[in-house]
Amino acid sequence: MSEDYRRNCQCPHVVQQMVLINIKDMLRSMGKDIRSFPLPGVDMLHDTTNGVPKEIIEESMIKVDPEDTALCNSLNTEQRAAYDEILATVDHNEGGLFFIDGPGGTGKTFLYRALLATVREQGKIAIATATSGVAASIMPGGRTAHSRFKIPLRIDDGAICTFTKQSGTAKLLQMASLIIWDEASMTKRQAVEALDNSMRDIMDKPNLPFGGKTVVFGGDFRQVLPIVRHGSRGQILDASLRRSNLWGCMRHLQLVRNMRAQNDPWFVEYLLRIGNGTEEINDNGDIHLPDNICVPYTGDDSDLDKLMESVYPTLNDCLADPNYITSRAILSTRNDCVDNINLKMIDRFQGEEMVYHSFDSAEDDPHNYYPPKFLNTLTPYGLPPHMLKLKINCPIILLRNIDPANGLCNGTRLVVRGFQKNAIDVEIVLGQHSRTRVLLP
Repeated sequence: MSEDYRRNCQCPHVVQQMVLINIKDMLRSMGKDIRSFPLPGVDMLHDTTNGVPKEIIEESMIKVDPEDTALCNSLNTEQRAAYDEILATVDHNEGGLFFIDGPGGTGKTFLYRALLATVREQGKIAIATATSGVAASIMPGGRTAHSRFKIPLRIDDGAICTFTKQSGTAKLLQMASLIIWDEASMTKRQAVEALDNSMRDIMDKPNLPFGGKTVVFGGDFRQVLPIVRHGSRGQILDASLRRSNLWGCMRHLQLVRNMRAQNDPWFVEYLLRIGNGTEEINDNGDIHLPDNICVPYTGDDSDLDKLMESVYPTLNDCLADPNYITSRAILSTRNDCVDNINLKMIDRFQGEEMVYHSFDSAEDDPHNYYPPKFLNTLTPYGLPPHMLKLKINCPIILLRNIDPANGLCNGTRLVVRGFQKNAIDVEIVLGQHSRTRVLLP
């Protein structure tokens, strides 16, 4: 670590102190104190943060986009009512729980951005999180809830988050004036309850939900519910936020007017009818899709090629435009189908192909029951295939939280711009870090 600092400073003592301060920040983010370890003492004269946790500095440095500041003037009646009610609790420091409910396209994210811009313009801290990385990436300063609140991956009733009272995360939550959690309908209620338990503790207000903070949840229960592996319908519903004791404490704010309907009112209305269960079905319970949104299926091997050509017309003429790549996708129900489509799509890109291989091994396997060749044939959920084929300008998506503060979190969408032996040169194409070039190991 010292080599990085030695490039700009030749004084050994200063270099040592910069390294120690870096280690101190990392330990603090994990809820630890550098004084608990046998390391040299930190000279506070070299600490430019004056002891302020890194998490607070990062949140305070988020720049407010002038376009977001002006969003409050474009809110419709429903959004304006929610906006005024939430800001009133923030301004008076009263605390409150809100749930923004509405189908897709009714402007939930539009409202979040207006709230975040207004609160941050006042010099206050507003924390933006979401259950999925994709939803988090479109909010300024957005992070996944699990990475921001240190929520355990395996969680049961009565659990708490893994940060301590002395950690930077705890101090950030204590200073926060507003917390937004988008796509809360997708998360398990135990995750929300874990944050509630931890915030009651760090705020020393055990009788107030979330320690008396203003917390805004949002989502649409018509969409994806919490995932319970091999769970029954009852188990999935029991894991939903609606079954939490906190649900009754929330002020429910409805958004009904669809903002996307201005562009394609027929299609948006059609999707709403499907989501609400009011679209007509046949005797088998199936919905007939209109012919004008379907690619004809013949049963030939060329059907998949026709689908690709329909979704990605003039592909090689638009490779330099990241919006072209990220504004369209082909969805499938099975991972092996996705891998097959990916391989076919990669072949359509121009340029040389780069292949990366994984290194698979089995622990506690002295008899070699699971040889590497067998492990290489497996593609577990959440992992890329053993042989990863890529080309310049092809889109990729992250499956891990590498550096959430700088936009590299689970769900971040990127475009490949170059290759190195042990790294991929990519460009972030969505969110506040778009157009940023990074190297992925």
